[in-house]
Amino acid sequence: MRAPRQASALLRAVTALVALFMLAPMALSVLAGLVNNYNRGLQSGLTTRWLLEVWDGYGDTVLASLGLAVACVLGCLLLGLPCAYALARSRSRWARLFEELLTLPVAVPGLASALALILCYGSLQGLRQSYGFILIGHIVFTLPFMVRNVSSALQRDELRSLEEAARSLGASFGQRFLGVLLPAVLPAIVAGCLMVFTLSVGEFNLTWMLHTPLTRTLPVGLADSYASMRLEIGSAYTLVFLLVILPVLWGLQGLGHLIEKHHGT
Repeated sequence: MRAPRQASALLRAVTALVALFMLAPMALSVLAGLVNNYNRGLQSGLTTRWLLEVWDGYGDTVLASLGLAVACVLGCLLLGLPCAYALARSRSRWARLFEELLTLPVAVPGLASALALILCYGSLQGLRQSYGFILIGHIVFTLPFMVRNVSSALQRDELRSLEEAARSLGASFGQRFLGVLLPAVLPAIVAGCLMVFTLSVGEFNLTWMLHTPLTRTLPVGLADSYASMRLEIGSAYTLVFLLVILPVLWGLQGLGHLIEKHHGT
């Protein structure tokens, strides 16, 4: 009896140390954005003026990143759900090859993917200078995560049987896909949306290559603030990033837990 308790205590201690190792630098960065002078620490006093400066200079990147992430989720849903169904139901080796090719943007560095997009579509000035160009890059990068999540859920044997039963009762493809299959894999869809949203908001390498001075996002603005301004402003930008993103992520996770609980009952 003592051995399991000791093992449990050891696991909790290791988990706490790992959490401390990961969160301590972030906490220190947040604190640096709330003090008047980082070199003097808390002795210099707390302030919010760095946050106000960041919002005045980079507030537009917050709305841009959130808008891009939402559009990326919608784009991945429109493209990824039919693609996931086709891959889940196809037994062709070409489908497997296509699935492997679909993951290439994840395996290839973001800079290389961005360069390929610039070579292909960079001559379209209207597109190149808009947020739509960044959105295309984000969809290319995040689409495999949506497709893999939903495709694996659609491959369950019980869903195949359920679809066949609906077909035998005369349900059309649209009725089977929208009314039977998608509700059954809703937890996987929500998980995919959460992953796509998170990756889109935090994507830097690909976005850095695709952006223009008028189409900056949160990560690009964060890099600019670190490179061109004092440490306190860069740290305040990190705090703004967390204040904007964490509530959205918690909301999506809560929605996912509610859906899983509903499906479980």
